[in-house]
Amino acid sequence: MRTASIEKTTCYHCGDDCLTPNYVVEQKQFCCLGCKSVFEVLSESKLCSYYSYNDHPGINRANADRKFDYLNEPDIVNELIDYKDDNLTIVTFYIPQIHCSSCLWLLEQLNKMNPAIHYARVDFLKKQINIRFNHHNLNLQQLVELLYNIGYEPVISLQDIIKKQNAPIKDNLVQKIAVAGFCFGNVMLLSFPEYFGISIYEQGFRHFFGWLNILFALPVVFYSGWGYFVSARQNLHVKVLNIDFPLALGIGILFVRSIVDVAINNDPGFTDTLCGLVFFLLIGKYIQKKTYHHISFERDYRSFFPVAVNVLIDDIEKPIPLAQLQTGQRIIIRNNEIIPADAILLKGRAMVDFSFVTGESIPIGKTLGEIIYAGGRQTGEAIELEVIKSVSQSYLTQLWNNEAFTTQKNGSSKTFNEKVSKYFTIVLLAIAFGSLLIWLPFNAGRGLAAFTAVLIVACPCALALSTPFTMAAALSIFDRNLFYLKNTRVIEQMAAINTIVMDKTGTITNGDTNGIELNGKFTALQKQLIYSACVNSMHPLSRMICDHLGDQKRLPVNSYNEFAGKGIIANVGNHRLKIGSSKLVFGYAIETPGNTTIYISIDGSYLGYVTIKHNYRTGMDDIAGLNSAYDMFLLSGDQDHERENLLQFFKKPEHLYFDQSPQGKLDFILSLQNEGKRIMMIGDGLNDSGALKQSDFGIAVSDNVNNFSPGSDAIMDGRSFKKLPSFLRFSKDAVNIIHLSFIISLTYNIIGLSYAVSGRLSPLIAAILMPLSTVTIILFTTLATHFAAKKRNLL
Repeated sequence: MRTASIEKTTCYHCGDDCLTPNYVVEQKQFCCLGCKSVFEVLSESKLCSYYSYNDHPGINRANADRKFDYLNEPDIVNELIDYKDDNLTIVTFYIPQIHCSSCLWLLEQLNKMNPAIHYARVDFLKKQINIRFNHHNLNLQQLVELLYNIGYEPVISLQDIIKKQNAPIKDNLVQKIAVAGFCFGNVMLLSFPEYFGISIYEQGFRHFFGWLNILFALPVVFYSGWGYFVSARQNLHVKVLNIDFPLALGIGILFVRSIVDVAINNDPGFTDTLCGLVFFLLIGKYIQKKTYHHISFERDYRSFFPVAVNVLIDDIEKPIPLAQLQTGQRIIIRNNEIIPADAILLKGRAMVDFSFVTGESIPIGKTLGEIIYAGGRQTGEAIELEVIKSVSQSYLTQLWNNEAFTTQKNGSSKTFNEKVSKYFTIVLLAIAFGSLLIWLPFNAGRGLAAFTAVLIVACPCALALSTPFTMAAALSIFDRNLFYLKNTRVIEQMAAINTIVMDKTGTITNGDTNGIELNGKFTALQKQLIYSACVNSMHPLSRMICDHLGDQKRLPVNSYNEFAGKGIIANVGNHRLKIGSSKLVFGYAIETPGNTTIYISIDGSYLGYVTIKHNYRTGMDDIAGLNSAYDMFLLSGDQDHERENLLQFFKKPEHLYFDQSPQGKLDFILSLQNEGKRIMMIGDGLNDSGALKQSDFGIAVSDNVNNFSPGSDAIMDGRSFKKLPSFLRFSKDAVNIIHLSFIISLTYNIIGLSYAVSGRLSPLIAAILMPLSTVTIILFTTLATHFAAKKRNLL
């Protein structure tokens, strides 16, 4: 009796067995109609290179469920989207199917599948995708169906899963560390007799202990350390040689060499070194992971941005921390303030700049009762809003890193670790293969021993650990001192700067009203008019005037315009006010040496002026000491009334620039960069956003007001301004610690390689060198970072 045989083939898309030959396209077989449909979508969009990144990267589409009709309900759509205007909608989805580099590549090519999609960016660690699309040509249901059709159905929850999903992705890292640590401890215990010598009567235990150690190494390699093999394979697919490749190679060589030594040579092998390597590498990865979450908005928002919002309680304005803002509360947003949460416009004329969200800088007018989305910046009079959604911390994190606002100014720069790891890998492989080729003609066995020994000893464990341990400690110290960095990469950017450019008002000056004086005869009504105009502004001078006038009745503002570096023109009631520089009020400049002067006219009649004697921030004398190490510049939108006073802090008169517009500040930064200078820009986040964005390292100084600037690389609480010299020195210390740890690692490698290339590396030497170098790096980076912080008075 003849039995029919069925030739098994695998699905070209997902890799499952094909049980039917019915689904074939372009001589490629698929397991179901779903996988076949996905391939056809990719083929029509000319995106079949998706399959070159990984073998069978797709997800099986056999269980089709297209019931997404509920996404046409406006109430549901409004709960899911992040932002919407006349043409553009932005939404963030959680997609658990994201698992490899081909997923990332495909999802970021959505705009090629449908031109209505403008932009798609994947956060691989959080498995989230941020998509911007034209809702006239593509609705939310069609977008979700497109994602489903290519195998990436988003998880959609009406409980706002994107914004509440703060738990890190489960990767079992803690369990992997526990397994590696358990096995490492037992292998070390079983290896003690080998370390101290085994008598001739105990030789039988040597072979037994060797095989027992191999058993302990199995879960270490195939469970705890397997991620390094996966990462190395995926990166090789996209032709990237990262540090995971030599790590995976070292782990594999250690394991194979140990089996050969135990099985053939009756030697103990290198299992203790193997288990110790994986254990310490996973600890480093855990530290790096904690650092990542530390610098994301998953942590308490109040500890990251010193930002407050003004809430109306019984018609009394009260600032509260942003994290305490609740749905239903009424908030006041002034000119240049960012709207922190989705809210309904209740009062005022809203002209909102959504450039931080969309990249478009043209203000959009909003009518009473209309929803204004978080992330917009008000550019006119003060407005009142009612919060309808709680503050989305993860969304504001995304805003800070928004590619629509930030340029790739640092895209070409690589960290020290990224630069070194590539060359380290190349040199390591060259030495390993060189040792093999040198010994091969004379002694093939010794050549193979030398080859494996080089990969064992020179495994870049210390290099992989030095950066995460150092940067984690550095970020913790910066945060403790109210200096909040965007990410770990910017520490090296900060250390590399050689030129410092500062704004004046609100940056090196504070809002103390002791030095303010109102000159002229003003009636009670006129003071109310001035207050009602200035209260709409977040500029430090306007706030000082309001504080000086005290509580005044706010009169209705019919129109309001604020001109950066010039002043305010507003219609309050039936009166027209001009408050600002002489150019704004009179049309020409007036020389008034000494203090800052703000002129006031009402209904075309000049009434008087306000003089402000600025009080400079505490610590300006210390910051003046930076003149010896850095080129120091001042860029101010004010006139040069205080030039003489400022020369005590900026030693070169030609480095003081006044009457600068926001665009002028940006152009000045660019001109310095064209001269090869690396610029740190320090501003208050109001009129300096362009300069902060253009600089190599931008710091926005905050005094508990909502002047959050997505273009900055760091936010510094005004109370820590005096510590800027210490921050700069400490950033250099952190980079030097990484360099020194690499030198320590290199020293260990040179010592080990002197044994390795001879082909006579013993397991005992490897067992000593590997953990010793790792422990040395961990102790050195941790202790050195804290020592440097104490030296800089940051602890």
